[in-house]
Order: sequence, then C-alpha cells, then structure tokens
Amino acid sequence: MSHDGRGFQNLLEYIEAELDFESEFYNDSYLDRRITARMRRTDADDYRTYKRILERDDGEQEDLLDSLSINVTGFFRNPEAWEQLRLVLRELTDKHRRVRIWSAPCADGREPYSVAMLAQDDSEITDRRVEITGTDINPDILDVARDGVYETSQTTDIEEELEPLDSYERYIDRDGDRFSVRDEVKNLVTFERHDLIRGDPKRDLDLVLCRNLLIYIDPSFKVPIFETIRKSLRNGGYLMIGMTETLPNECRDAFKPVYKQQRIYRRS
Repeated sequence: MSHDGRGFQNLLEYIEAELDFESEFYNDSYLDRRITARMRRTDADDYRTYKRILERDDGEQEDLLDSLSINVTGFFRNPEAWEQLRLVLRELTDKHRRVRIWSAPCADGREPYSVAMLAQDDSEITDRRVEITGTDINPDILDVARDGVYETSQTTDIEEELEPLDSYERYIDRDGDRFSVRDEVKNLVTFERHDLIRGDPKRDLDLVLCRNLLIYIDPSFKVPIFETIRKSLRNGGYLMIGMTETLPNECRDAFKPVYKQQRIYRRS
C-alpha cells in the first residue's frame, strides 16, 4: 500500500467537503490509521483508489465515518482508576446535595452508565444526589447510548467489564450475549449532543470525565478543550482524564493532581 502525502491530503479534503467531517481536530497519524484500515477492507491499494470507492459507495462512506468517530469505550475502563473515582464520588455526595457529573465524549454510554452503577453499588455514595450528563458530537452513537443495549463479542466481554460491581445483575438485564441497562440506572443519566471543541461550557459541575479523547486530538485543540472544562467546573471540582494522557503545560496551573497515577485532578 503506497503512502503518498499528496494523495492522503486530497483524500482528507474530499472527506471534509463531501462527508462533512472536520479532520483538522484530529492528528494525522490517527486519521491515517483509521483510513488505512478501511482501505485494507476494501482492497484499495492507494488513497486515490479508495477515494474513487468512496465516491460511488454510500455504504463505505458510512463505514468510514463510523470508523473515524472515536467510540472506543467500555464499562469501567481501567478499573484501578475507578477505585479512586469511588473515593471522589463518596466525598462529593457527602458534601453536596446535588452532584453534577459530565462524561464527554460519552461514546456509546458505557462510561456514564458506569458512574451511575458505581453510585448505586457503593453504600457510601448517596446515589440520589447524583446527576450525570453524557455528551458526544455523534448523534448516531447517542442513540445507541440512550438504548443502553450492548453485546458481548470477540473483542468485548461485557460480563468481565462489569466486574468492579458487587453484582451487576441489579443494574443489567442479561439475555444471552445481550446486556440491557435497567431503567433505575438510566434514570441518573441524560444524553445530549455537544461539541467539546466549539461548544459552550456547562456550569457548576462537580466532576468531568474526559478520558481517551486527547490521544486522538491535534495538539492545538487540547487547550481549548481544557478551557471549556475549566469553565464548566466549579472551584474545587474534579477532572479525570485517560490513564495514558497528560494535561497540556498551559493548563497545569488550573488543575492540581489529586490522584496523579489515576489522572484525577482538581480545579484550583
């Protein structure tokens, strides 16, 4: 498979113009990995050939957009980090009558539902005080999130993902390989469309989870994202990022580490 820079840029321009995808937010290596994976699936040897396939195949356009949108997710991803988050949720519900939490981007909903289940599962967290909002830029993935139905497959073992809970049966109805989130969990979570780079901040939040987005994002957009998050958090509110991610240097004064290894910070 040949990798010519001009062919790649031409393809990106086509994807932006015709498929309404804003590629400048993402770093090129992420985009190239995802595009090259689709090229292999369609037996395209180079970017120009793949562009011709896109021009005539609506189904491939859909598949590519689906592949480019960031929806790598899971229940309780990095369980060790969730053990520290448990302590944060205990403290917040102990101190405040209303604890407002934002999961962004929430992808297919498993992260905000994990927060809700953890709140209901831990006797030291007052779950009736918790309100969770999950947002994503992709309306199709938000429909999946609202449905709250997930399937175990070769790549995901839902039962294994739910291991941090004492017994997941209280929160999930299981039918073979299908797992449906129960209404008592869903009632703590609302979903809405929001663009983390261009959208307005929220207000007076106690906790923001922005995990595993930054690894895909072009560096020039990281600071605006953290500005939005900072403005959304009340003073002393918490931020959690992904285990392999770091805060931009420009934001180090705004967020002080609380559990550094688990990437949990406080707005200072």
